[in-house]
Amino acid sequence: MRTLIACLLSLLALASHADTPAARVNGVEIGVLRLERYFSEYLQAQGRAVASIRNPNLYQRLRAQALDELIDKELLWQEAQRQGIDISDAQVTARVSEVEAAFGSPAVFEQRLAQAGFDRAGFADYTRHEMAAQQVFARLSAIEEPSSAEVAAFHQANWQRLQGMQNQSDNTSVLPEHGLRLARDALVAQLQAQARQAVRQRLRDSATVERVD
Repeated sequence: MRTLIACLLSLLALASHADTPAARVNGVEIGVLRLERYFSEYLQAQGRAVASIRNPNLYQRLRAQALDELIDKELLWQEAQRQGIDISDAQVTARVSEVEAAFGSPAVFEQRLAQAGFDRAGFADYTRHEMAAQQVFARLSAIEEPSSAEVAAFHQANWQRLQGMQNQSDNTSVLPEHGLRLARDALVAQLQAQARQAVRQRLRDSATVERVD
């Protein structure tokens, strides 16, 4: 839900991007206005502000990273369409209601919608896109549970790092089982990160992406 609130605060409605394109993804344009608003939110998530970045190279690198994220979002939405993923009206209504409640009052929510260039129908459509993209990403990046042998091997290969994690844990147990649980969690996190990156790369490799910005 945080993503939807952030986008509501920082993005123009998808249908209103009649500005200069920053990129094209299989012919679909990502406008400069959309990029600039997303870039602002991208920096805020890192505790930065545009005005605080005085190094031009750093500015360009961060802006390029924000554009990469927008390209990935568009690719995931297109893949969700290709797979026929359907988000029901009830699911969309429930999510929009959560976002509205987070703003504290319907009046504030309506004001934010207008500022971001949305009406309720447009925001509901955007929410449907976002939910479908998240669903297809989760499906494509799902991993199998590592076996006990794989966890043990990971523990053996990374025991020093895992020991440091165990020392920082609130759980003061030094039992081998605790170390293996830490190893399992770390291995799953690593496999999930690798799977997500592989999905992004596969979608990029099969797409026509033109960076204009």
